[in-house]
Amino acid sequence: MMKKTFQQVNKPVRKKDAMNLLLGKPAYVDDVTPTDCLVVKVLRSPHAHALIEDIDVETAKQVDGIEAIYTYHDVPQKRFTMAGQTYPEPSPYDRLILDQRVRFVGDAVAIIAGVNEKSVDQAMKLIKVKYQVLEAVLDIHTAKDNKVLVHPEDNWKALCPVGADNQRNLCASDSSVEGDLEGVFSTCDEVMERTYHTRANQQAMMETFRTYCEIDPFGRLHVISSTQIVFHVRRILAHALDIPKSQIHVEKPRIGGGFGAKQTVVAEVYPAFVTWMTKKSSKMIYSRTETQIAATPRHEMEVTVRIGAMNDGTIRAIDVYTLSNTGAFGEHGPTTVGLSGHKSIPLYNNHLEAYRFAYDVVYTNCQAAGAYRGYGATQGIFAVESAVNELASRLGIDAVAIREKNMVKEGQEMSAYYHEVTKSCALNRCMDRAQELFDWKNKSKPRMMPNGKIRSSGVAMAMQGSGISGVDVGSATIKLNDDGFYALTIGAADMGTGCDTILAQMAAECLECDVENVIVFGADSDASPYDSGSYASSTTYVTGKAVEKACLELKDHLCHIGAEMLGCPKSEVKFTSQGIETLDGQKRISFSDIATKSMCGNNIPTQVTVSHSSPVSPPPFMVGMVEIELDKETGQVEILDYVAVVDCGTVINTNLARVQTEGGLVQGIGMALYENVQYSDKGAIAENSLMQYKIPSRLDMGKLRVEFESSYEETGPFGAKSIGEIVINTPSPAIAHAIYNATGVWQRDLPMTPEKILMSLPEEL
Repeated sequence: MMKKTFQQVNKPVRKKDAMNLLLGKPAYVDDVTPTDCLVVKVLRSPHAHALIEDIDVETAKQVDGIEAIYTYHDVPQKRFTMAGQTYPEPSPYDRLILDQRVRFVGDAVAIIAGVNEKSVDQAMKLIKVKYQVLEAVLDIHTAKDNKVLVHPEDNWKALCPVGADNQRNLCASDSSVEGDLEGVFSTCDEVMERTYHTRANQQAMMETFRTYCEIDPFGRLHVISSTQIVFHVRRILAHALDIPKSQIHVEKPRIGGGFGAKQTVVAEVYPAFVTWMTKKSSKMIYSRTETQIAATPRHEMEVTVRIGAMNDGTIRAIDVYTLSNTGAFGEHGPTTVGLSGHKSIPLYNNHLEAYRFAYDVVYTNCQAAGAYRGYGATQGIFAVESAVNELASRLGIDAVAIREKNMVKEGQEMSAYYHEVTKSCALNRCMDRAQELFDWKNKSKPRMMPNGKIRSSGVAMAMQGSGISGVDVGSATIKLNDDGFYALTIGAADMGTGCDTILAQMAAECLECDVENVIVFGADSDASPYDSGSYASSTTYVTGKAVEKACLELKDHLCHIGAEMLGCPKSEVKFTSQGIETLDGQKRISFSDIATKSMCGNNIPTQVTVSHSSPVSPPPFMVGMVEIELDKETGQVEILDYVAVVDCGTVINTNLARVQTEGGLVQGIGMALYENVQYSDKGAIAENSLMQYKIPSRLDMGKLRVEFESSYEETGPFGAKSIGEIVINTPSPAIAHAIYNATGVWQRDLPMTPEKILMSLPEEL
């Protein structure tokens, strides 16, 4: 591993926007856009599956203050996907802005626009809809090849060959196998098969979906939205509204959390349609209830794992089948499912001789799923890690020891991870450090406490990726300004992760200046260089490399200008923190003077734009160990201690990496123990507010201890890999392991609520 000393990266730099956010200054969509605009709301379906036979809006239109009401008769009949993905999108084109067929409880029926909320609410109550209620498909097990089709329409289409077939309720389907799977299984001492179930989880970000739209002085549609994907929003809106992309300008202010939810165009299309039709400004703000029932939660998945091993714990074959519920629409359905196998099986690469990974992604009449931190890897890792823990128990081998024997090592080719080679992998050191911090040898055995509760521990490890290899593009523009400061323009969206600060640190490291000397602007589809967006753990790794390359190119240009000003060849000058100086150090010219000179009679650009895409996606790795206290009288689980050790390559900002890890752990704890989405037999979601949908508070997370074991990723900026998503992946399997160690019962269905635990306990416990 390469060791380097840095001046600006690998430091705890404060976020650039920290003080203004702390002081409550205007920052978010509703803060920075006018209130004197049309209020937009959507009438939503009370049925899981129905056809609109008749819709009468005439009485509603008479309400004072109503500007317009739109139904499926009024919108373009051009199907699209709301998934923010690089074109051509793998997700099928299966949506209309408004459709005659409604496919889940909460689906859009009509758009109402008025001068105030009171008028809109009154009009909504006066819309009369006659539905032909249809049989709904709510069970993922019966969805495939069901006689009831969620998408029977003729103009449904899939742009990419992902195994989609709307006549079979299939959003995606595939199978891949390497090695003689059945042959290897037949020679294993132990073959174990288990099925695990994870439910939909809500991102539950503090700022709900919201968008403001207006017509700018040039007659273009100007969209200000809380989004992770400004360029994808532009493309999706142009397609949905059937207007040229050149007529749309998208920008984002600060984002009050996204976690993947805002990688989908959830709210933008409705006010955009209103403003384009009326030429009046409009705004839509989702209520918390709408965000719970008509958004883009994590995909429900049922993952079956078959694992073959020898008595000494050597894992030789893994077979994973994932059944994923995309809900009523296919956003992210074909892509999330791939991570459930490709980001779990490779963890056990050391002796793996064969693997198979197969999946079906089915349409149902449930809320459409989408992107959420971990993006399918979270569900797959819960299953595979739980299966390995069960295998270790059956073989009488310590759960850490079985991982040490089988875990992927640096320099190995991972057949199940698209045959990428691990050029940076400190997973073994993460495990060693976690054991040491946690005191695994002493804590791994359950202990009865004087209060009658049981203390026990569990372990899990995880991997993720760093962007989508060969697809994601990150870009950066770096410019020298008056007085010698720099302006960095990006298309990636800071959604609270601190990427503006992190990318500024990288620029400052390259340009040998303070972070305060780099101002950051983004993301804006008119002004920013193209960027795929902030998702898939791509910003630090992909966009960061673009920043590094742009800065190196700018330095070369500045050396050229400086050499001319110093009257010598470029080969005789060097770039320093103070300016351009001759190699002998006798002459120097400041960046302020270079900036001034560049504005008069200059032909050498002091602004550089660079794009970067990586052919590989080096995985970050992580180990998590948890200590719980379980009350056998109630089934209640309390988190006492969680140790997390992460390999994300070079840590760019040590403070932000730590809080990213802590935040991901808390979300993972919520997924494991509390967060539930339950449907009635009519397809309605019970957990439609944060009163019913429980997320962990500071009191629920116990003591979190985070450390880093850095590898050095040669393809990343300054050796960095991603960290955004991997941090959510270990809590579910580690907590399930700890619960087993306390009770002797495996919990294979999330969330592991006190009721489930209590009902499963043996009487003698």
